[in-house]
Amino acid sequence: MKLSRTFALLLLPLAQIMLTACGKPAPPIPPSLELPKPVSDLHAYRKGDKVTLTWTVPNRTTEGQTIRHLGVTRICRSLESNPRQCPQIGQATPAQLGPASVARIKKTKQPQRKPKQKEKIKPEERVQATYVDVLPPDIENQHPTELGTYSVETLNEDGRSAGLSNPSQVPLAPTLPSPSDLRAQTSADGVILSWVGKLPECQTTGLTYVYRVYRREQGAGTDSVAGEVPMADSPQASFTDHSFEWNKSYEYRVVIVTMIGGPQPSQVESEDPPSVAVTATDVFPPAVPSGIQAVFSGVGQQPFIDLTWIPATEADLAGYNIYRHEEGQQPAKINPQPASSPAFRDSNVTSGKKYFYSVSSVDVRGNESARSEEASETVP
Repeated sequence: MKLSRTFALLLLPLAQIMLTACGKPAPPIPPSLELPKPVSDLHAYRKGDKVTLTWTVPNRTTEGQTIRHLGVTRICRSLESNPRQCPQIGQATPAQLGPASVARIKKTKQPQRKPKQKEKIKPEERVQATYVDVLPPDIENQHPTELGTYSVETLNEDGRSAGLSNPSQVPLAPTLPSPSDLRAQTSADGVILSWVGKLPECQTTGLTYVYRVYRREQGAGTDSVAGEVPMADSPQASFTDHSFEWNKSYEYRVVIVTMIGGPQPSQVESEDPPSVAVTATDVFPPAVPSGIQAVFSGVGQQPFIDLTWIPATEADLAGYNIYRHEEGQQPAKINPQPASSPAFRDSNVTSGKKYFYSVSSVDVRGNESARSEEASETVP
């Protein structure tokens, strides 16, 4: 009994030390709700009646933790500019958003998921999701000058979210079908394009239409706008491209652009039609020179005949060739290199002879025009 009492006295200080070291117990940590951080980079782009949405799939919760398990993502479309709730038009499952499929989402009925099946997205991967929505004709016709607002809402496994993404807007105006029967041919004036367009069945206040011509050089990765043509009363339309470069290959396509006026001007293009390819080979000579004159000079000095003519105006003009012949002979070129100006002096003349002269134009690619009318002069 005495030994037990002594042992207890020895344990008492040790217990006091342990209580002092432990201090007060900490409050319990509440469980994480695992709410995915709302999407902040949603972008909506419309072409024809299709609206393509792209965004980055969240990989963090609102608490900054790694997302272990995602729920579905709701796709929302609204007529409000900044909706607070999600008018859902579709959804995407985690499998469609995961790295394995890299998000090519379609509006199809999803199969039933197995209970307790969990899908993970690695935190280090930034997955880009894509969703394509087809605008119903009723919305286009009933709200032709308004904007539609898209957003997405990412849920956790329990069907809860931290809110909608940033809104992204597109025009709701109806679009026309793309032009058909696009053709291209080259001429001395440029690449001539022609096509058959689709005129609107009725005029809608606030809407106008133009043809937009796109051009892409072979091997280039982007298009450039070659020009625009206002829509006329006839479905037949054409455009001449003057800004191309000779001896290069191009692809052209033409879309119809719906221009929306009003307080928020915007525009939307029709879907891309088939393109037409053309190689702009320059086989077209400059214009024939005109107004040639020949004048003898040389009294008291070495005789010569001066030639002058009206200059050509082509931008790619390289110069002129001069041809000469005597009575009953064939014309022969007398200049080794094209003359750069509309004048030439022929010093290789002989007294008592009559010479006939003509001139042609030459461009930088060697295309030569026909010869001009002739001018003659006699050397005394």
